[in-house]
Order: sequence, then C-alpha cells, then structure tokens
Amino acid sequence: MNKFITAAVAATVAVSALASAAFAEGKIIGVSWSNFQEERWKTDEAAMKAAIEANGDTYISADAQNSAAKQLSDVESLIAQGANSLIILSVDSGAVGAAVDKAAAEGIPVLGYDRLIEDNRAFYLTFDNKEVGRVIARSIKAAVPEGNYAIIKGDKGDPNALFLLEGMMDVIGEDVAAGKIKIVGEAFTDGWKPDNAQKNMEQILTAANNNVDAVLSENDGMAGGAIAALQAQGLNIPVSGQDGDHAALNRVARGTQNTSVWKDSRELGKAAGSIAAMLADGKMGSDIPGAVKWSGGAKGVEMDAIFLAPTPINKDNISVVIDAGHIAKDKVCEGAMAGVNGC
Repeated sequence: MNKFITAAVAATVAVSALASAAFAEGKIIGVSWSNFQEERWKTDEAAMKAAIEANGDTYISADAQNSAAKQLSDVESLIAQGANSLIILSVDSGAVGAAVDKAAAEGIPVLGYDRLIEDNRAFYLTFDNKEVGRVIARSIKAAVPEGNYAIIKGDKGDPNALFLLEGMMDVIGEDVAAGKIKIVGEAFTDGWKPDNAQKNMEQILTAANNNVDAVLSENDGMAGGAIAALQAQGLNIPVSGQDGDHAALNRVARGTQNTSVWKDSRELGKAAGSIAAMLADGKMGSDIPGAVKWSGGAKGVEMDAIFLAPTPINKDNISVVIDAGHIAKDKVCEGAMAGVNGC
C-alpha cells in the first residue's frame, strides 16, 4: 500500500484520539491564515476554533490577505499577543521560513496547516495531496480515456500545486508519453483565484482552437472559473476539482463538473486545534498520535506529519456529503440532472 495512503488511513483513525487527549488548559493558540477568499477556510476555522475552545484554550488569528510580508508581521503580532503555539496556513512556501524563525526564537512550536512548510521545526498536517491529484486524474481518465487535456494548476508559490500535479501525472503520465493523452495547455493560477483560472482557460482554449476534451483543475474555485470559460464557448466537457465547495457540489449534481474531491476540512481543523494544544504543552511532534516521519517535499527534509484521506464526490455518491451534514440536500440538488444519488 502507498505509504501516503497508509499514513492517511492511520491519521483518520487518530483524529478521534487527538480529540479525546488531555491538555493543560489556558494556552493561547495563534492562527495565521493566508486569506479568506476561498469558501473552505471559514469551515476550517469554525472547526479549529471549536476544538481549541473545547480544550479550554484561547483562539486568536490574523488574515494575511495573500501577502507574505503581512503574514510575517501577523506572526510577530500573534507572538506578541502571547501565542503558545502557532498554526500557519502559508501564503508562500519560499517566504514563510522567516515566520518559523521568529517562532523558534521564542520557543513557540509551529504547525504547518494544509500547505507544506518544509522545515523540521514545523509539524505538517494536511490531506494526502498527491492522492487528491490521483483521484482528480482518475475521474477524468475514466470519463475521457484519450484526448486533449488542459491542466489548471494552483499558485506556483504553493507546494500543494506541485504535489497535486505529481499525483495527476502518476495516473496519466504513461498515456501522455504514449500519445494517448495530449496536454494542450497548462498554467499556474495566481492566488488560486477563479477569475485568474478563467483567464488561463480562455487562453488555453484560444491556443487550442477550442479543441479541449477535459480539464484537470487543482481546486473547485478554479474549476468554476474554467467552466465559465468553457460555457462561454458553448462547451460542456468533464472538469474535476477538489475541496467539496458547495457551488462545485451543485455543479456535480447539475452535470457541469465531473468530480469534486472532498477533504472534510472540519476534521482537518479539529485535528489542528488538538495538535496545536499538544505542541503548546511541550509534546514533541513525533509523539502526536498518528504522526509519521515524512520527507516527500522538494528539499527532502524529514518532518513529523499527519495525512488525512480524501473522498471523491460524483453524481453517484453525492449523498455522502449530504449525510455528513456538509451541505443541505436542497442546496446541492437544486437543478440536479436525473439519476444523481441522494437527490
């Protein structure tokens, strides 16, 4: 079994153990968010804050508004406010090291949240992003085994964009080499913004004379931008993304998006709150329940990490997100095509 999947399965089991662990109360957990433009971060925050407060700790936070410079000043501010541990959703992996240095100088542990901070002083908590990329590619390959593909990648400063791409190429790489699948266009998308993704898709369509059969999008917001560009040209082709955004799940039900890989961010946020409390209490990263040693980043730095397992959602299992309470049935099923499971 793939070591990342093994870790993800173990980590899923460990989340409940984290939630029931005993902590010293009264710690301050500082959270530096990269931005709040994406729907999912609000869900993460609610679960994280609830877990922190359930432990008897205090949640404080700052929004870097997609600025690496502001994130550094935010971290300094959180430290000045007495943070005993920090959760950082990094804006830029290349610039976040200065923030880790600031925390380390004060003896404050850091948890890299969702996006890799490749530093052995930071604990890494995320979903298995390479597996997410594989799931996205499998869903598209099942719908379009051969043809012209476009790839809408995330921000080039985010390591997740490359992890997702690596996972995709694990699935389609041999077919690309054999000429069965042709990549007619691919582009990084500044800030993972849907409007930038739409522009990227428009440029790819223009260069390919609209001869595109499928789109691998690295998240749901960008999938929405790509779909807008496709619809402007009268095209409805398979597009897959990730995050389980409500709008994307409705697109799956309507038939304009093939798959959304759902990463239950409530579980990720909950785990982060619990792990941050344990780190604040002086527990080593290697002693966190479910933690594994991992060195899959670009620099090969060995880190303590937990990977949670993702769930692909398509028209055949939309009931999963409804039953989990992630989205209301009437919201996901509005305008649904016939045959959608759960609608």
